Amino acid sequence: MTPEDYPALFHSADESSVAAQSSYLWLIRLQYGLLITAATVALWFDNAPALLLVYAFIVGASTALLIYMSVKKPEKDWYGCRALAESIKTSTWRYMMRSEPFEDVPQVSSVKQKFAAFLKGILDANSHVRDSISRRPKMGDQITPKMNEIRALPLEERREFYRTKRILEQRNWYVRKVKTNRRHFLGWIAFCILIQGSAIVLALIRSRYTEGWSIWPAEPLLVVASAAIGWIQIKKFNELASAYSLTAHEIGIIQTRISDVTSESEFSEFVNESERAFSREHTQWVARQND
Repeated sequence: MTPEDYPALFHSADESSVAAQSSYLWLIRLQYGLLITAATVALWFDNAPALLLVYAFIVGASTALLIYMSVKKPEKDWYGCRALAESIKTSTWRYMMRSEPFEDVPQVSSVKQKFAAFLKGILDANSHVRDSISRRPKMGDQITPKMNEIRALPLEERREFYRTKRILEQRNWYVRKVKTNRRHFLGWIAFCILIQGSAIVLALIRSRYTEGWSIWPAEPLLVVASAAIGWIQIKKFNELASAYSLTAHEIGIIQTRISDVTSESEFSEFVNESERAFSREHTQWVARQND
């Protein structure tokens, strides 16, 4: 399955989520940048009192940005659009696998109508992100030719397609995310240790050489370290690595059971159970982001 094989609504929600995430994280970076700049400017107060005005302006801009983010809560669009995109994706797989509530019926048109109604229901349940999605309209089909092609396959071929293109790909995605988040966590921790260690060294040097430099950048270094710690807390690298690892193991357990599926009813139940596992992890992710 390529991204183009999913409904047009999925693309709108997915792109909106990516854009909202990027905007939110850049606002966080800007907030930290302003604070670091303010701490750096403060080093020259004694030599250039006029910099007090610059300092006041920077702190004022940082405060205004804080108020804006507190009121607008731009991260909500990120979470909401991602939840909508994942709901559409799991519904798409249920449709293609003829899983409940899109099981096989004599008239395929009735299933298509049910899927369209299902999409509308998902969109209505996420009405708070309508504005974000409306800014990225897509002209593709809501039921793509690929979806109907896969749905028309015999049980054995659909089962194999689901195993390789859904379960294995999903498991590999979680494994990659575990490694990435752990690597980033260790990298940022090492950076914090380096910065705070530098501040300690500067303090020790200053205690012995009081007549040394006129400017000691210990305070900006501590602000940089605080920003790095804040970034770790926002990204939740370690927490996500643990959660993704557990999900990858759960998917591995699910994968071992697919070979025992021999009928349409068993496959429908299996797909629904698998999709609930995928959705459960994402629901928990949204809840963690909202905490």
